[in-house]
Amino acid sequence: MAIFAWCTRRSGGLAMITLAALSWLVLSREATAIRYGYKYQPKDSLSAPSYHQEGGGIWTIIWAYYCLFIHVLVFAFPLRAIWAIWDLTSNLQKTVHSKTLKDFKFGRARRGSSTSLSSSETLTSSRASSTSCSEIGDLEPEYFPDGDAVATDRVVHAVVIPNYKEEMDTLRETLDVLACHPQARDSYDIYLAMEQRENNVELKAMSLVSEFVKKFRSIDFTLHPADIPNESPGKGSNMAWAARKLSERYPMEQRKDVIVTGIDADSHLSSNYFALITSMHLANPETANTTLYSAPIVFDRNAHNVPAIVRVADILWCAAGMSGLYRGSTIAPPTSVYSLPLELVDRVGGWDCDPEAIGEDLHMYLKCFFALNGNLTSRTILSPVSQTNVTAGGYGKGANGLASDMQARYKQALRHMWGALDTGFALRKVVELWRERKHTSRAFRPLHNSLNDTTDGYVPQNHLDNLDPERPVESGIFSDVTHDTLKNPDYLRILYLFHRLFEAHFLPVHMTIFVITTTLYMWITDGTSDVHGIGWIFEVCKYLRTLGFMEVALYLFMYEGFHKLAVGVRQKEMDEAGLAKGMNFSHREVKKNFIDYVMVPLVAPIFGSIPCAQAQICHFWTQELVYTVSKKVTRQRAKSIVTGEKV
Repeated sequence: MAIFAWCTRRSGGLAMITLAALSWLVLSREATAIRYGYKYQPKDSLSAPSYHQEGGGIWTIIWAYYCLFIHVLVFAFPLRAIWAIWDLTSNLQKTVHSKTLKDFKFGRARRGSSTSLSSSETLTSSRASSTSCSEIGDLEPEYFPDGDAVATDRVVHAVVIPNYKEEMDTLRETLDVLACHPQARDSYDIYLAMEQRENNVELKAMSLVSEFVKKFRSIDFTLHPADIPNESPGKGSNMAWAARKLSERYPMEQRKDVIVTGIDADSHLSSNYFALITSMHLANPETANTTLYSAPIVFDRNAHNVPAIVRVADILWCAAGMSGLYRGSTIAPPTSVYSLPLELVDRVGGWDCDPEAIGEDLHMYLKCFFALNGNLTSRTILSPVSQTNVTAGGYGKGANGLASDMQARYKQALRHMWGALDTGFALRKVVELWRERKHTSRAFRPLHNSLNDTTDGYVPQNHLDNLDPERPVESGIFSDVTHDTLKNPDYLRILYLFHRLFEAHFLPVHMTIFVITTTLYMWITDGTSDVHGIGWIFEVCKYLRTLGFMEVALYLFMYEGFHKLAVGVRQKEMDEAGLAKGMNFSHREVKKNFIDYVMVPLVAPIFGSIPCAQAQICHFWTQELVYTVSKKVTRQRAKSIVTGEKV
């Protein structure tokens, strides 16, 4: 099992090396066969020369058909992204004009505002009085079938903002955006998930808490200790610590209506984001506690202040995230921002903190997916999350500035591709699922009470032998145990999941290898007969590559409409909230952004294949990556202009 675990953690690197070795074997044998295997032919013969030896033989055929398979996947991905962005844009237009969401209000009931001075050990609260005046709006049955305004008031949104050495302006702006939502004072519990190793972090946290204490239902902060063994610094460990601490705040009877949302420090969310989650949570009680909510992201704040190559890299990163968010999609991994019920967090034992979980959004999705035997419900929130492009502040500073911005984006790409470790995690989980496929029930406890020797939150069966699942225990050590009936594994969804993982973590490198090696193969075999009968494959692959680039260009064109709609909605909401002054709004125009389309052939290898290969090679001797914080842009530092500058 130890060997299997070692191999799964390096599955990407092993696959890359295997393909490279196979390609070398094929090319070397074909070259040798052509060099020494020609038949003698008269000078006046017009037929193509042929050779006796088989060259790579069956390995050449396997290599060629795998090449075709990779090219088909490369062709299919932008098609799915195109369908997804069209579907999202058309549905966003309907949501924007929805009277229900425009008039969405929460009841007058005020549960109280609280603030705390948290430590790395506990999260405590002291009551603070505040006033609130919210009108009771008409809630249409379309979103709330029971028509009861009070029902919406019971849903609490626990918003966790992991951050480490983030600037105060960045955090303040994010909190300002959340505070302007009409439901913030009645439904938002804000948790600043901070790092103890940051200098003066408690003073920083207390300053933000005191500033925003009256603007939310509650606001607290947690400090992730720096000395916990086997925990890597980063968003995942901050989320894990904050989740365990916030879990203590909610009693058993309330937990089913607590939605935990993890956001980046620079993420701007519309009030529609939480309104839509609330409506779906209440409208679908049968799946409410087995649902993970994902939303598309859009880089609409400082796109005009980064080089085109960086801008396009982020747009294509959006494509990767959006490609699973179309209607009917059963596999929808989140990107950066996502929400899930607290009971689901309890079920899976919270967030992992080891180096393998550096891509905490995908990692948490996989934990939930396999905990439910592949029966995780995925719902798309039709409310784009505003993000900032990565920058080192080098835009407009010549070649050195361009290099610094590209270097900053490359570091982020490497961090993204480091998530290839999640493929190994999924492989181990599917083996575990197969071994336990006959188990029909499990039991789990609240996150803060889960056993320390388990990583998935489940209570060992031998501890429950004397418990009756049909009869809850009123007192004692297992009084908070929840029994759960599992559905049979959904193997079709599992197959779809591994297709997406292969697409994310294997496809970039394998495609690059084939682009290079097939070019060499065609050069080596030029002018010889096609003894293997595979020549048609390389012709098809050339057409697929060409069509793939055309599809990416079409996606970029369709992204213009999505971007325009998203930035327009955000700007209108910020105008109404009085926050638009000095805030960044990056508008796009096709005629001024033509250079973006030219950047696609450069973006794919620089921010896709190369960092992916580097990450997979590094995994052979380490799974740890030093987590760095990217520079953010805030309304205090920049002005809104139209994109279109040339690099």
